[in-house]
Amino acid sequence: PCFLKDWELHVHFKIHGAGKKNLHGDGLALWYTQERLVPGPVFGSKDNFHGLAIFLDTYPNDEATERVFPYISAMVNNGSLTYDHSKDGRWTELAGCTADFRNQNHDTFLAIRYSRGRLTVMTDVEDKNEWKNCIDLAGVQLPTGYFFGASAGTGDLSDNHDIISMKLFQLMVEHPLEDEAVDWTKIEPSVSLLKSPKDNVDDPTGNFRSGPLTGWKVFLLLLCALLGIIVCAVVGAVVFQKRQERNKRFY
Repeated sequence: PCFLKDWELHVHFKIHGAGKKNLHGDGLALWYTQERLVPGPVFGSKDNFHGLAIFLDTYPNDEATERVFPYISAMVNNGSLTYDHSKDGRWTELAGCTADFRNQNHDTFLAIRYSRGRLTVMTDVEDKNEWKNCIDLAGVQLPTGYFFGASAGTGDLSDNHDIISMKLFQLMVEHPLEDEAVDWTKIEPSVSLLKSPKDNVDDPTGNFRSGPLTGWKVFLLLLCALLGIIVCAVVGAVVFQKRQERNKRFY
């Protein structure tokens, strides 16, 4: 198990196969979980896990999605959430990005960094020898004492999922004094979000945009616009009055 509070994992991987135009699948998953790897339906591992999962999904199961694949997404679970494979995990996804990592003729890498409650996922899949940001999420709580792992899954289609290396680095980060009293092994995996992932709607780039405006949102926008107009009018009146007083002094 890993007892580091701040860490960074570098994964050298390769996903490849002869299948063309979505005739391949399903993808690779990287785990930081309470349980050692247990076979199951989520990219070869168990569902309702405790911890963090990073999915490298190569096949769109949801035909209605506008998301561009291959797609990388993050999920944090305290054992209560179920991964919906038919929707490509969209309801429990925290954040994600499109990354063209399949069938590349060069090395492909992924970095997962966790430090002071911030989760960052970066890719190096374009043969540029530089990290490209994919996920940057604050408010993530992960305990120590969990296990790193990797798994892959196939269905009616197949692909090759190779893990070439996994390297873990300790990050030297200062923590507040109050953190010394925390038992990091007892922390419940969680994420502090302003909104639920279920409120997210796909856009063609694979990112999220907000859902349609509701009546309350329209009302608040109109109210803010009205207040802005009133403030501008008051400021304009004050400026005009001061100019009038200044002009009177010259008569």
